[in-house]
Amino acid sequence: MSNAIRVGVLGFGGLGQAAARILAPKSEMVLVAAADKKGYVYNPAGLDTQNCVSAYNQSGSVGHVAEYGVLSNDSIADLIANADVDGFFLALPNLPNTFMADVTRQFVASGWQGVLVDALKRTSAMEQILALRGDVKNAGITYMTGCGATPGLLTAAAAIAAQSYAEIHNVKITFGVGIANWEAYRATIREDIAHMPEFDVEKARAMSDAEVEALLDQTNGIIALENMEHADDLMLELAGICSRDQVTVGGIVDTRNPKKPLSTNVKITGRTFEGKISTHTFTLGDETSMAANVCGPAFGYLKTGVWLQKQGLSGIFTAAEMMPQFVK
Repeated sequence: MSNAIRVGVLGFGGLGQAAARILAPKSEMVLVAAADKKGYVYNPAGLDTQNCVSAYNQSGSVGHVAEYGVLSNDSIADLIANADVDGFFLALPNLPNTFMADVTRQFVASGWQGVLVDALKRTSAMEQILALRGDVKNAGITYMTGCGATPGLLTAAAAIAAQSYAEIHNVKITFGVGIANWEAYRATIREDIAHMPEFDVEKARAMSDAEVEALLDQTNGIIALENMEHADDLMLELAGICSRDQVTVGGIVDTRNPKKPLSTNVKITGRTFEGKISTHTFTLGDETSMAANVCGPAFGYLKTGVWLQKQGLSGIFTAAEMMPQFVK
């Protein structure tokens, strides 16, 4: 355990809790810290996932975990100051749209040096992260951005699949998400609602749970999304694969059924050097959950970030520029 990468998870809603469960059986990483709005928990020897989940769900914060929990109104800053962590997974809702960049500035200002990984969705949010490139590099932080499912796993697959072609015509990402109960992923669902035509980030953020329920009642629990503002476009453009206007992202979220409404896939269409037009399709297994497809890659990229740090590389990298390393 002494050589294991010490991991912290910021945000302990549905995604943060899933991240903790994914880490539990790993030997190369150990969860030592977690934080939410009202507190944090830190144990250098490793946290008991079930204790953290129980404390959060019963009392509203991991700060209530016996012995190791601390209640705090400035939990991220307090955790950074008091914990010895190699890398953090930012399982935070990006509401408002500036939130992730604000958290990044907090890390830069703190003097902490380590690896940060996010699963950001919006192009405009990632542009704010990328604007901090110089600050992040100078702070000695290695930041892996867009490392969830989409952007992330599917963007990376597109980057690899593009290699068969001399010219890329388009990249089309279509996702299906099934969850039994929207309340387990409140922040994620609000972010999805923000992509709907009549909504934006601020409007979705201001909605009460009752208003979200009412909206989902109108749609039978289905959120259908087209031409989303998704950072896959920016990441593929930065990687030199195609221009952002050649990338489209959309999908269907069923908030009342764990079965996926459709199979998540990415299609990459292009022209080969022989002049043939072809399409590669990479499809995710229907049995893999949103949590598995987001948190798994996030920790794979966190491991890559730690490896980059050991090479003396800091700064900001995307999932389309680096390969994730598998966490045993």
